[in-house]
Amino acid sequence: MSDTARRERFEQTVLPHLDAAYNLARWLTRNDQDAQDVTQEACLRAFRFFDRYQGGSARAWLLTIVRNTCYTWLHKNRHSGSTEFDEEIHSSEVCGSTDPEVQALTAADKETLNHALEDLPDVFREALVLREMEGMSYREIADVTSVSLGTVMSRLARARTRLRQSLTVELSRGF
Repeated sequence: MSDTARRERFEQTVLPHLDAAYNLARWLTRNDQDAQDVTQEACLRAFRFFDRYQGGSARAWLLTIVRNTCYTWLHKNRHSGSTEFDEEIHSSEVCGSTDPEVQALTAADKETLNHALEDLPDVFREALVLREMEGMSYREIADVTSVSLGTVMSRLARARTRLRQSLTVELSRGF
């Protein structure tokens, strides 16, 4: 296969999943710039090893590479402190409402949810992001994370329980 044909096939197969790749990297690194760097590195790795891609879900294949690249990057670059979450990264325009009160409440709800997600252990947050934000099946999550289907189900159940508990505590403080 010529270099041009290989590049075109890569672009058609992998590039449609860049948003999902960035989203996963953003939640794992907790930083916009780091997520961009990791996503770029993961895409370079994906291109380098594209000949090994056997078909199937290109999205799951790419997200596996992103996940592995994230954990390698985190291992090399993380200090003992954690990076503060940037609310603007994962929030879209606050509803279509022009009512300032509705906008403020919606923004507060998103911030509360994002903080609760940030407080989850990495494996739980990762499972929730892949399932709830990326819409992946349990099987796809198992493939991406290299764990059994039962482990995926367990992680999701525990993540949802912890998230529910965290949100309950946060909401009770507001009353």
